[in-house]
Amino acid sequence: MYKLMVVEDDAKIAEILCGYLARYGYDAVRLSNFEDVKSDFLSISPDLVLLDINLPYMDGFFWCRQIRTVSKAPVIFISARSGDMDQVLALEHGGDDYITKPFSVDIVIAKVKAALRRAYGEYSVRASASQDVYELEGLYLDRARSSAEWRGSEVFLTPTEFRLLSILAHRPEQVVSRHELLEALWDDVDFVDDNTLTVNVTRVRRKLEELGIEGAIETVRGQGYRITCSWRDNR
Repeated sequence: MYKLMVVEDDAKIAEILCGYLARYGYDAVRLSNFEDVKSDFLSISPDLVLLDINLPYMDGFFWCRQIRTVSKAPVIFISARSGDMDQVLALEHGGDDYITKPFSVDIVIAKVKAALRRAYGEYSVRASASQDVYELEGLYLDRARSSAEWRGSEVFLTPTEFRLLSILAHRPEQVVSRHELLEALWDDVDFVDDNTLTVNVTRVRRKLEELGIEGAIETVRGQGYRITCSWRDNR
């Protein structure tokens, strides 16, 4: 049974979410104190987090960043904020998906199932990869650690970021279409905003830059993305 942590200060909404999650066989834990969400996360050790943005003390963006320092568990934002920038910020702060209020419970359950499959099940990096470590021109991708390493430096990626980088790295110098990436990273493309892929590509680029690798992921206008071994001569 997967354990889910619901971080929502509206008691009625939190109760509805936990009720439906329980019906589908999930162990849903609802927070009632929002002073130290990170400590509660460590204590509960959930497999997935449903996180509101507007919270007492610190907002959901802050707590998502804090969770990312200790875990790669999927984080799905649920918020009344429907603007594109709010969704972009949620992804940039480490979120995996975004649902706007008022929401359809069926969509929430579908997104929870999809996120859990990608992180732990049949669509996870562990299930889909045949090697523990994949090497491309000195760049090492470790699926067990969800990390990338180059010249002794290492960065950690979320499951979505790692899967994105892995797909591109396994097809170097080839264009991978946006649609193909969307289908590989998210189960129901109809519910995924086009900005979501762009934001994740940006995040992966930044993490490669932390390693000292710049310009490796190219945007091919009207087609998709490709990884070029721009770091090859610097090995």
